[in-house]
Amino acid sequence: MNILVTGSRGQLGSELQELQAANGAHRYYFTDLPEFDITSADAVLNFCREHEIGAIVNCAAYTAVDKAESDVVTAFRVNRDGPAVLANVSRACNALLLHISTDYVFDGLGCRPYREEDQAVPCGVYGQSKWEGEEAIRRIAPSYMIFRTSWLYSAYGQNFVKTMLRLGRERESIGVVFDQVGSPTWAADLASAIVSILDRFDPCTTYGETYHYSNEGVCSWYDFAREIMHAGGLSCRVKPIETADYPMPAKRPHFSVLNKRKVRDAWDFEIPHWHDSLLRMLDSVTPDAR
Repeated sequence: MNILVTGSRGQLGSELQELQAANGAHRYYFTDLPEFDITSADAVLNFCREHEIGAIVNCAAYTAVDKAESDVVTAFRVNRDGPAVLANVSRACNALLLHISTDYVFDGLGCRPYREEDQAVPCGVYGQSKWEGEEAIRRIAPSYMIFRTSWLYSAYGQNFVKTMLRLGRERESIGVVFDQVGSPTWAADLASAIVSILDRFDPCTTYGETYHYSNEGVCSWYDFAREIMHAGGLSCRVKPIETADYPMPAKRPHFSVLNKRKVRDAWDFEIPHWHDSLLRMLDSVTPDAR
């Protein structure tokens, strides 16, 4: 099967490229800006027809959460209109669309892990744009899987883990919020889950599923930062602060733990604990790359 991956230079796309190099079951086409724009309907359709694409993995997204509050048009163009284009193309090409979404579709006011069927109350412009992208896919795509994830990090790109490692080398102490709770996700684990599904899904079956996928376990950003410093061998002291002490343009969900039972049961996944995955991620990069 021929598989299109959009946003392939991001964290998840980069991890998929690593996995694909060791997996010859399918032919992957890795694309990203500026050469490939998911909002360019004719170009995307022509590409998918020319290469007989059987599945599309959409990793492309506008993820600058704070910037989205002022750059509303771009956020919605990428996070809503782009998925709508891919949904229409998947219909025209009879291809599965596997789309990556976010915990920001919830407002974080809950007190138990969010299930897929829980009502969405998007958090900020970013969350609203991602939610409307999900809804466009549900309306248009004949066969789709939507994966909501949270607190994504990897050895690639910019993310919380790499920022903490850098600050841990530069500072004696740092304040990190303790009143935002969720589950970190190593992008390599999510990429492995996606590849496993692509290897096992039935092209003759019509899918229409939303799944939650993050690493197991729960922590605050403060807890996460402390463990990053410890595992990274850094002496930087992490001090707990409240969200109100670190104001940002975009609101963050205070509780965004995702219930993963549905994806575990459907695809027989064993999802690693966030602490174990953090150690594996740090072991996979050289000290200089940290």
